[in-house]
Amino acid sequence: MLIDQIKSPQDLKKLTRDELKTLANQIREFLIDSVFETGGHLSSNLGAIELTLAIHYVFDAPKDKIVWDVGHQTYTHKIITGRKNMMSSLRKKGGLSGFPNVQESIYDNFGTGHSSTSISAAFGMSEAFRISKSSNKAIAVIGDGGMTGGMAFEGLNNAGASENDFLVILNDNDMSISKNVGALNNYLSKLLSGKIYGSVKKSGKAVFSSLPPVLELARKTEEHVKGMVIPGTLFEEFGFNYIGPIDGHDIDILIDTLSNIKSLSGPQFLHIATKKGFGYTPAESDPNKFHGISKKTTAIKKITYTEVFSEWLLDAGKKNKQLCAITPAMADGSGLTKFAKKYPKRFFDVGIAEQHALTFAAGLSSNKIKPVVAIYSSFLQRGYDQFIHDIALQNIPMLFAIDRAGIVGADGPTHSGNFDISFLRCIPNIVFMAPSNESECYSMLEFGYNYNGVCAVRYPRGSGLGTAINKHLDDIKLGKSKTLISGKKIAILAFGPVLNNCIDIANDLNATLVDMRFIKPIDESIIKQLSKTHDLIVTVEDNTICGGAGSAVLEILSKNKIVMPTLILGIPDKFVDHGSQEEIYKQCGLDKNSIFNKIVKSLK
Repeated sequence: MLIDQIKSPQDLKKLTRDELKTLANQIREFLIDSVFETGGHLSSNLGAIELTLAIHYVFDAPKDKIVWDVGHQTYTHKIITGRKNMMSSLRKKGGLSGFPNVQESIYDNFGTGHSSTSISAAFGMSEAFRISKSSNKAIAVIGDGGMTGGMAFEGLNNAGASENDFLVILNDNDMSISKNVGALNNYLSKLLSGKIYGSVKKSGKAVFSSLPPVLELARKTEEHVKGMVIPGTLFEEFGFNYIGPIDGHDIDILIDTLSNIKSLSGPQFLHIATKKGFGYTPAESDPNKFHGISKKTTAIKKITYTEVFSEWLLDAGKKNKQLCAITPAMADGSGLTKFAKKYPKRFFDVGIAEQHALTFAAGLSSNKIKPVVAIYSSFLQRGYDQFIHDIALQNIPMLFAIDRAGIVGADGPTHSGNFDISFLRCIPNIVFMAPSNESECYSMLEFGYNYNGVCAVRYPRGSGLGTAINKHLDDIKLGKSKTLISGKKIAILAFGPVLNNCIDIANDLNATLVDMRFIKPIDESIIKQLSKTHDLIVTVEDNTICGGAGSAVLEILSKNKIVMPTLILGIPDKFVDHGSQEEIYKQCGLDKNSIFNKIVKSLK
């Protein structure tokens, strides 16, 4: 098998074109089998096989730097850079990351997990090459989704004004322009990337430079002709030489075009068209379904927190005609699909544009529309300024449904929701809640939507305990906790689902267990009360300890001049690697046994 002979990109260069095509088919079959066993991103990887092979065939990695935007599509890259035999460990603790990881391989030039970053990073690398007078190339590979992010255009604007030999490859698998791919476009792209065209274009402009009117006519004629057949006017205005679109599954045209581009100078933009899930009919038919697939399991499926949100949203949308839902390109992952189908005029997918999503929501709310912003915790980081300046500062009412809060598991540090408590609780004018089970999640979403201000509810990835949902508003009162178990000496204050790891502990140690519910405003009265009746306060949260909910408790103690032993449990001050959620909880000392042992140790 050819796939077993490839240990590095240098081995690719020994293959014929026909052998490369055979290799592509073998990789496709391998990925389908492998990802179904490990879980991970399938559709995007199947669509990028030929492109990955062509890039590595033409360029000289790792000397030439390849930056993959988002990084969902890098499984083929991992396979041909010597990591095929490790693919069974994909997304497992101690195994391969699901994204590029600079600590994993010299071929992973830049760690990516969030979108729209590749152009800026790769352009920075090209500038470093320029400064060091290196002839090596920098290549940014970005999808059409990533191109919706504002940072991508900031990078284009900066790079296009340079004279660096820099290549941006747009992997377009969704834009309408894809239908223009065919023999004519392939031919034109090959022509436009060739030395003859490039030299004629350059020399022609030099000849006409002394004749401004003629030059202007030539320029306009060129733009007019190219605009009729090639949709590159926008990118050319940014200063790039636009080439494409070409068939991203045709290895021959990819290699020919990339080889031509390699010899060109200045910023180049190659537009390729691919199909997500290419070569696997189910993924081609429903790429969203196969975007990210879970590891095979026989476990009984419980309702997820995302599904709880989806159910609440449908119920709330029926009752509240002013409710609208907003997502930055994560409709399916955030549980908005059903709402979008039922209320399409009240659903907004703004693309990978978190900053815009938040300010757009503020604009809606300013005109008496009540928005619900469904967003992953790690992606909310990208809209931090907008949260502060455009929403909280103006106290504009809306609800944030923060999914994937806390420990996410297999997706690793790029997607970890470990910081939202720390970076949100310091902002004035907000209410912030963390449910301990599915029913509380439903009730908190309802409470948060009805609250006349800025409110956020954070909930984890995956399922809870299987708690039945009570759709009648629970006894939630602003800033008030709920004592579940009354005990002596030890008071455990739990924030969110980690509470469930503390129930048996509280019973075993005859401790008081409090569901704090509110991160902000925190229940100051219960903290003061417990400090008088107990010898030790323990806080437990699935957020970084630094600046987290435990810190909020310490602030209350300090404010009231209360000195007493406290034990703050949460995620340590480091980036948490990928693995199963259970493994990461244990690693962070947040599993049942670790919490118990730490409390017992603190009593000695």
